[in-house]
Amino acid sequence: MENLKEKTAKGIAWGAINNGTTQILNLVFGIVLARRLSEADYGILALITIFTLLAGCIQSAGFSQALANIKQPTQRDYSAVFWFNILTGSSIYILLFCCAPLIAQFFNEPLLTDVSQLVFLTIPISALGIVPNAKLWIELRNREMAIANITALIVSGCTGMWLAWHGWAYWSLVWQQLSYISISSLLKYVFTRWHPSLPIDLKPIRPMLQFSSRLLLTNILTVASNNVLTFIFGKKLTIDVVGQFNQANKWNTMGHSFISSTMAQVVQPVLTNVGDEKERQERVFRKMLRFTSFICFPLMLGLALVAHEFIVLTITDKWEPSVPLLQVLCVGGAFIPLHTLYQNFIISRGRSDLYLYCIVLQLVLQIVFTLFLAPYGLMAMVTAFSAMNVAFTVCWHFALRRIHPLSILDALKDTVPFAAVALTCVTAAYWSTTWLTNLWMLLSLRIIITALLYLGSMKVLRVKTLDECVDFIRKKC
Repeated sequence: MENLKEKTAKGIAWGAINNGTTQILNLVFGIVLARRLSEADYGILALITIFTLLAGCIQSAGFSQALANIKQPTQRDYSAVFWFNILTGSSIYILLFCCAPLIAQFFNEPLLTDVSQLVFLTIPISALGIVPNAKLWIELRNREMAIANITALIVSGCTGMWLAWHGWAYWSLVWQQLSYISISSLLKYVFTRWHPSLPIDLKPIRPMLQFSSRLLLTNILTVASNNVLTFIFGKKLTIDVVGQFNQANKWNTMGHSFISSTMAQVVQPVLTNVGDEKERQERVFRKMLRFTSFICFPLMLGLALVAHEFIVLTITDKWEPSVPLLQVLCVGGAFIPLHTLYQNFIISRGRSDLYLYCIVLQLVLQIVFTLFLAPYGLMAMVTAFSAMNVAFTVCWHFALRRIHPLSILDALKDTVPFAAVALTCVTAAYWSTTWLTNLWMLLSLRIIITALLYLGSMKVLRVKTLDECVDFIRKKC
């Protein structure tokens, strides 16, 4: 138990370093690029993002999680998944390359033909790194994953900035993506020192299919769910509006993915190693639930609080229309890390079918509500999307109860107090600073006041999660 606890803590720590550094670098590169590029530049890339993400789901086919659910994956298992990814990724690229003119015609954007054909190269390139990434993830080697991802991000970010500065417009974003995927995949190969076996043998794929096929469909629907607004906006609204929404959604995603990605790197491997002991499973899961709530609510509600000052000061007032969109998205974004925990618990118990059913329901409801509210404007559709993320937390909980008797009351005890304290602190910080007009001072004071009030409240209320975080940091220092 102590060994697993230590590995989990180290995994979370390196996951936090990885995602924290990634978010800081993305913040820096995002600010520089947003100041240099136009709304249309971001809109063009946003329109084809859903195709690359869906292709990535298909080529990986859920086999990374399937490998994680095998107690001791063999070289034969890894090689079979590798060759499947390569063959699938190459086939998808050829198909999308031929469909690029049709995609451009659908969105009525001729530029998309050349852009998408180059961007789609990320699909076969990323296929090379799926198995090395899976090995690092299964073995909880988050240190190596952090080094690979951060190095790739620095090089690709500098590439994008240099190209943007020299007038390459949306092409700078294209080459930024390509260079990131290429470098990240290469470095993960270096760290694992793994290579596939020949001849090609896909027989080990078959036992994984029952689990991974449901997960594949679920991942496809998850991508569709997360990008449904961009797709609908791309068809119904102008490219500039798509760019504004993309900018707001980018900052929202950066906020909630910091904690989501950190926890996702350890939750499934840890819960798989815990075994079938119900009491131990619940103890581990509830501790993760409290830690996630402790971080995600002040982070996301705080981002909503300072959205206006942050946007105007960093990427200029040309992006000001994205501010209310960001504020609304942040409310729903605060619950995404909780969804990630529930999802990984369900997957770790081998119930990819439950995961699939929930994602299907969520996607259908999002599409129905979005299209129903389309006549009422952009803000109505975004508000419905965010409200759905909040409400669907209940659905994930009842899905989990199908395999584990965690009461709704216990889940509320582990989440609602953190949300209530965070909302109170954010509200107090807002009203205590309304008299300020200097944006830099307003941004700084709101962050400082919210942080002090929140941490002070946690200390006064003797929240054990805070003490555990402080103790861990002290031991490492």
